[in-house]
Formats: sequence, C-alpha cells, structure tokens
Amino acid sequence: MYLHLGQDTVIKTDDIVGIFDLETSTISKHSRDYLADMQKAGNVVNVSMEMPKSFVLCTGRDGKSTVYISQISSVTLLKRTGFVDNLSNV
Repeated sequence: MYLHLGQDTVIKTDDIVGIFDLETSTISKHSRDYLADMQKAGNVVNVSMEMPKSFVLCTGRDGKSTVYISQISSVTLLKRTGFVDNLSNV
C-alpha cells in the first residue's frame, strides 16, 4: 500500500518507521539533533510548500533512512495508512 504525503510524493507504507508531529516531537533535543543530522546528510525531503506539520521517517530496502517533511498532520497521515483500522479490539 502507498501513502500520499502531499504535492507529488507517495511512499510505500512498508518503508515507514514512524509518523511524527513536528511541533511536539521537536521539543526533545534528541529529535532536533536527529533531524539536523539527517538534513546535513541530505536525507530530508521537504514535500511541503506550506507550514510543515509532520515528518515521516522511512527506511528503504537498502537500509538508507529518509525523512519526509509534510504539511499534512500526523493524525491524518496515520488515518490514511489504515493502520488504526487494522488494530483489533483490545
């Protein structure tokens, strides 16, 4: 299955490691440092022409990590994956 991140960017849901809210996750110094390191390494793809709201961490089959910055909220992206629908009633 695929996930549309905005603009013309679509990723495979199998490659997703996590979907994060940009505002709350960057409170942590570790998250900020990680994003800065990924930016320096050239592994950040900004698919947002508007104010970014989330980022999606992906790892491909080659083991390379990529961070996608999106203007779509993390909640909306999570709903689009269908992951919540697949959870069993606990």
